[in-house]
Amino acid sequence: MYRENYINSLRLEMVEMVREYLSPAALKYGYADVALESTIKWRPLVLVVGNYSSGKSTLINEFLGADIQAVGQAPTDDSFTILTYDDEAGEADPVRTTEKRDGKFLLNDPDYPFEILKKHGHRFASHFRLKKVNSQFLRNLALIDTPGMLDSVTERDRGYDYQDVIGDMAQLADLVLVLFDPHKAGTVREAHTSLRETISARTFEDRVLFVLNRIDECASLSDLLQVYGTLCWNLSQITGRKDIPPIHLTYSSRAAGNADSFHPDTRGFLYHLQNQRKKLKEGILDAPRRRLDNLASFIETHSERLDQLLEAMVAYRTRLRDFRIKLGLIGGLLCLICGGAAVLAGISVGIFGGFTDPIAVSAGIGALLLFLFLWRVGPMGFFVRVCHNRSLKNIDRLIPLETQTRRDTWQVIRPVVLRYLEKTGGRFPLKTVKNEYNRVHRIYAEGAREVRKALNELAGIKPDQSVFDGLSSPIRDEAIPPEPETENPEAAETADCLSQKQS
Repeated sequence: MYRENYINSLRLEMVEMVREYLSPAALKYGYADVALESTIKWRPLVLVVGNYSSGKSTLINEFLGADIQAVGQAPTDDSFTILTYDDEAGEADPVRTTEKRDGKFLLNDPDYPFEILKKHGHRFASHFRLKKVNSQFLRNLALIDTPGMLDSVTERDRGYDYQDVIGDMAQLADLVLVLFDPHKAGTVREAHTSLRETISARTFEDRVLFVLNRIDECASLSDLLQVYGTLCWNLSQITGRKDIPPIHLTYSSRAAGNADSFHPDTRGFLYHLQNQRKKLKEGILDAPRRRLDNLASFIETHSERLDQLLEAMVAYRTRLRDFRIKLGLIGGLLCLICGGAAVLAGISVGIFGGFTDPIAVSAGIGALLLFLFLWRVGPMGFFVRVCHNRSLKNIDRLIPLETQTRRDTWQVIRPVVLRYLEKTGGRFPLKTVKNEYNRVHRIYAEGAREVRKALNELAGIKPDQSVFDGLSSPIRDEAIPPEPETENPEAAETADCLSQKQS
């Protein structure tokens, strides 16, 4: 219980850290279309994908302990189904579906993290739904059952971009299960595209588990080994990995017990693989801990990107401010020269009586102000636009990119910086962006590191042990220093450092 409470407390604090420090800057500068915390604030997600009739729904029913999802040899369900726990259902009640919601509800309810899926349109929404189930297996996580992958299907056939939906869901998920069955140990076209391009590009390799399901349908151990070898070969070709990815071997004991073709005498090898299903189940139930690791990576990744984005904004505005100061000094000098020349010209032709004549002084001041106005609306504005366009053209020189890590991060946020500068014309307050930079930099430099410390301490906590008695929160309060009421001195120091880097 202590460990579970610690995990929940740490997860909530990490989500709050993203909401308070990262989301405001991400939304303001166009780094994200929706608040960053909207995709991570809900419970851990496990995405289940695979070829049609690979046993996705059957395996889910096995874990839930009831026939919740429809099963069959042919494709039986073309919907994306979110299976989550019903907190209001009684634990003693038989496992069943207690509530259903349609896709429009899911996509528009801020309590769920699926707002980013709105872009897939109404056809997708009609194939998206939620089921609340009173199964204890779902107490700390949610499952996403998906339509089976087919060979000859297109976006036009489905009405939405299936690969794009899978990619977005893989990005949301803390764990992705990819299922195969003995009859299709190879991969159909959609599965090949998903593994080769979509999932690999939208999530990390360690979040993907490969599962050879329905092994009870293998006639013998020799048959199973042949299927296993075929799948290993196909996966090595698709993933491009020299090593063979781990493959979990499993089947549904409930489905096998009801199958007419199940013969214990010829399936003796299944007894020795019972631990595989248990290990897979434990891996799925470990999703809450995986969520913490994924949240830590989420904070590290986005804080680093936003830190560099705001560093670029500060660098741009600092450079433009210095350039405007130089132009202002030049304009002021030219104004003095022109004003003095106007007075001298008046005296030389006898218009004014002398340098102390009020009319002469007024004429000089008027000429000075007129020239200053013309300078600002004419040459100065022109040179500022030239400086702005030159900065956009040479945007890769805006900040130092001395390491490969910074160069990789810059390639991600470069379009965001360019788009924002083009949209605003470079007109935004330097003081504001400095303060925003300091807020994000505190998370990047200190907050992310403290999160990792808390995760390391979590690894030493046993389920019946509490090691944080007396602490108000898993993440130390000093991880994120309080912001000063007045302008932070670090802002000026940060700007000076950036100016030195630019010089």
